[in-house]
Amino acid sequence: MVENRRFGNLLPHAILILGVLILAFPVWLAFVASTHDATTIINGQIGVLPGPDLIKNYTQTLFHGTQGATREPVLTMLTTSLIMAVAIAVGKIVISLISAFAVVYFRFRFRMFAFWLIFITLMLPVEVRIYPTYKIVSDLHLLDTYAGLTLPLIASATATLLFRQFFMTIPDELLEASKIDGAGPLKFFKDTALPLSVTSIAAMFVIQFIYGWNQYLWPLLITTQDSMQTIVIGIRKMITTQDALTEWQIAMATAILAMLPPVVVVVVMQKLFVKGLVETEK
Repeated sequence: MVENRRFGNLLPHAILILGVLILAFPVWLAFVASTHDATTIINGQIGVLPGPDLIKNYTQTLFHGTQGATREPVLTMLTTSLIMAVAIAVGKIVISLISAFAVVYFRFRFRMFAFWLIFITLMLPVEVRIYPTYKIVSDLHLLDTYAGLTLPLIASATATLLFRQFFMTIPDELLEASKIDGAGPLKFFKDTALPLSVTSIAAMFVIQFIYGWNQYLWPLLITTQDSMQTIVIGIRKMITTQDALTEWQIAMATAILAMLPPVVVVVVMQKLFVKGLVETEK
């Protein structure tokens, strides 16, 4: 029997609500600022309610951009960031699934050496190997291309480790049953391993999508055209050193728009994550 502790739950709920308000209030202020004109923001006259310029500011942000350092419409930057984030997330998951499956289910020489070699790369992020990576991309003429934005970032030791640990939990009886049915490695991978990996794939997609979406240093180095810059770089270029030259209403609208795709991915993949857990338990 579950006890009815109505008043005992008030304190935890109050703390949670307070935490949500603390985290959400700056985002709300950014949204409010994006609905006012530049003069109101510079003079510090914005309140806590949206202003009259919401449609005007967001239309200019999406389809016209700013008049400052970056003149590209935010819609173009959002598209570039979305392509980059999806390509990185999907690429990391595909490569990691294949490599983890090979390490667990195939017996070949130096198998564990290859795995630990992949694992050691966790200590070598892009920032450490930035020059040789840039040199290779430049020599291959991949600057200002989607391939240059994504290919150097699609390998993931973290995802390989996660999928390897998950594959090791799959009962050997499933593998033996697949062999008895005449299924080869690829059929076992497609019909058994992949469906059971839905939960891990969903969690990894969310993590890697946000990782790709928030990339700043790598796109900054290999993109010289405004049409190839990502949303994170665009926000930075909109904010100049002099407040009078910064179109704060456009910058705030861009920041709000930049938060929407990761939020959508988290919400959608959260449903898939829960569905994967329920189906796995069945």
